[in-house]
Amino acid sequence: MKAKFLLVITFFLLINCKREQKNSFSEWEKISERVQFKTNDGKIDLKSGNFTYQFDKNKVPFQKIILLNASLMGYVTELEAENLVVGIASPEYIYSEKIQSLLASGKIQNVGNEQKYDVEKIISMKPDAIFTNYIASFDNTYQLLKNNNIQVIFLDEYLEQSPMVKTSYIKLFGKLLGKEKEADSKFNEIQKNYNDLKELALKSNKKPNVLANEMYGDFWYMPGGKTFTANYISDANAHYILKDNKEEKAVTMSFEEVYSKSKNIQFWVNAGNHLSKKEMLSINPFYRKLEVFNKGKIYGVSGREKQKANDFFESGVVRSDLVLKDYIKIFHPELLPDYQLTYMKELR
Repeated sequence: MKAKFLLVITFFLLINCKREQKNSFSEWEKISERVQFKTNDGKIDLKSGNFTYQFDKNKVPFQKIILLNASLMGYVTELEAENLVVGIASPEYIYSEKIQSLLASGKIQNVGNEQKYDVEKIISMKPDAIFTNYIASFDNTYQLLKNNNIQVIFLDEYLEQSPMVKTSYIKLFGKLLGKEKEADSKFNEIQKNYNDLKELALKSNKKPNVLANEMYGDFWYMPGGKTFTANYISDANAHYILKDNKEEKAVTMSFEEVYSKSKNIQFWVNAGNHLSKKEMLSINPFYRKLEVFNKGKIYGVSGREKQKANDFFESGVVRSDLVLKDYIKIFHPELLPDYQLTYMKELR
C-alpha cells in the first residue's frame, strides 16, 4: 500500500514538473527558415540569419528603439507602436504621416543615412535596441554601438520570398515591443484576407500573361520564378513570364532577351514609380518595341507616394493582403468591381 502511495506521489510530481517546464520554456516559434524565437524562463531567444540573441526579461519589451530601414517601419506602424521610436535613418523615405509628425515635433530624431550614421547621436540617445538590415561595410559602426551597450538586431526581411512569411515578422515585433496580442490579431486578419483573396482569384477562368520590373542601364532585372513578385503573380492567378525559373533573386536579361519572351503579354507590373508611359520612353525608347507597351496595360508602384517616400515599400511589406488585392484587381477586375488600387497605379 505504501509503495502504491509513493508511486502516485511520484507521478503527480512528474506531471507538475512538466507543467512548470512548459510554462518556463516555450518551443521555437518559426517565422521562416531564417528567423525564429522562443521564451526561455522569461528571457527571449532569437535566431536571425547567422546571428543569435538573448534578451533578459528586464530588458524587454523595448521602450526606445531606432530603425535604420524604412521597410521595418511598416511593422511598427501596423502595431501602432510609433511612440516607441526615438530615431530613424533617412526620414525622407518614411511615408507614415504619424512618424513624420513625430519627426517635426522632435520626438523622433534623424540619425543619418546608409552613407553615414550619426553614431554619437545614437549613443547619446541610449536606445534599448536598433533594428536594421545587415550591411557588411558597416561592421565597424555596429561594433562601436555594441561597445557602448547598444543592442543591434539584424532582420533581413527583404530576403524572404513568401508574402505571408514577410508579413509574419510582425509577430517578432509584437514579442519584442510588448504587442503580442495585437500582432497575433493583425497577422491572423491579414492571413485570412490573403487566403480568401487567393480563392477569389481562382474563380476567374482567365490567366493573363505578365511581365515585371524594368530596365536599369543595359539590363532588365527580371524577378526570378521563386521571388516575392513571382509568388504574388501566381497567387493572383496569372501567368508570369519566368514562372518556371528557380531563382529567388533577380535575373539579369538584355532587352533582346526580354523582347523575345514578351509576345502575347497583357500586363506589365512593377514598372517602377514612373508617372506616365511618355516618361518611361524618355528613359528608354526601346520600350516602344514591346507589344505590351502599345496594346497592354502597364502599372507602376506609385499609388501611395510622397516625394521620396513610397508606402509600397513600407506598409506594403506587412499588408500582403492589400498588395495581392491590387494584383487581382489588375488581372481580374471583374472580381473586385468596387475596389480602388492601393499601391499600384496605371500608367497612361
